[in-house]
Amino acid sequence: MKRIAIFTSGGDAPGMNAAIRAAVRTAKYYGIETYGIQNGYEGMIDGRIKKLTTGSVGNILQRGGTILKTARSEEFRTKEGRQKAFENLKEHAIEGCVAIGGNGTYTGAHVFSQEHDIPFIGIPGTIDNDIYGTNFSIGFDTAINTAIEAIDKIRDTADSHNRLFFIEVMGRHSGYIALYTGIGSGAGNIFLPEADNSIEHLMEQLEKAAKRNKLFNLVVVAEGNKNGGAMEIAEKVNAINPNYDSRVTIIGHLQRGGSPTCNDRVLATRLGNSAVEALRDGKNDLAVGIIDNKIQFTPFKEAISKENALNEDLIRMAEILAL
Repeated sequence: MKRIAIFTSGGDAPGMNAAIRAAVRTAKYYGIETYGIQNGYEGMIDGRIKKLTTGSVGNILQRGGTILKTARSEEFRTKEGRQKAFENLKEHAIEGCVAIGGNGTYTGAHVFSQEHDIPFIGIPGTIDNDIYGTNFSIGFDTAINTAIEAIDKIRDTADSHNRLFFIEVMGRHSGYIALYTGIGSGAGNIFLPEADNSIEHLMEQLEKAAKRNKLFNLVVVAEGNKNGGAMEIAEKVNAINPNYDSRVTIIGHLQRGGSPTCNDRVLATRLGNSAVEALRDGKNDLAVGIIDNKIQFTPFKEAISKENALNEDLIRMAEILAL
């Protein structure tokens, strides 16, 4: 293998640049040229493909976002769009691709690798940590640390004013960010998309807290929770008991940005290195991940169809510690 391409797709995640850097440097070590595709699959279709050197990835390890930019592509969902992408890759003599992203990125890579003779290896890059085939995805650790730092600040003002705070974090379909952030910040209640949370149960918990003279409370809400976002839940609680001095904070896209943590940098570096070595070894249609601190490969088809389920013991523990 003489030439490979790397791209980022879907939502950005801190640590993507570290993975790009590792892939380029690993390829250089093995005498393989690396090309970067701007704007994901859309750039693949438009032919935005440029050579990357070790100089191209200098001083990016600590940067959030992605130097290759990212975008979602409707055209790539069509066979005609994928054919254009294939022709552009062939024009640049690309013999393999490293795709960094989430479920949608994996889906596109799987379909493409079935239709054309260019192998793809996927790297999990999403703050939601909802990708099957790895314990953790790139960006998750940074996102929860960002959220916890924000909640620590909120805790100070909640304590000073004896307030009830509802804090909304990202997680439309996955509660990983909410669960880890809630445990790490000592939240009194955590609303998850996967759990059957109820307003009635929350009211019971708040009443128990009041009886033991707990003067403030923090409730972490995943945006995809079935009861609605933090604003909706706060309104429902105040409709039942208007005596609560409630406030709502939506952390939002702050969780996507910022310099990646050491954990995310090391994770991304290991995955970027392993992805290139997998292509060099002739592997195809696979996602690389880390399970029990060991590199593991999962077929795209399996990674797409299965869920990275929440740890039920962690959910149970969070409930116990909230008492």
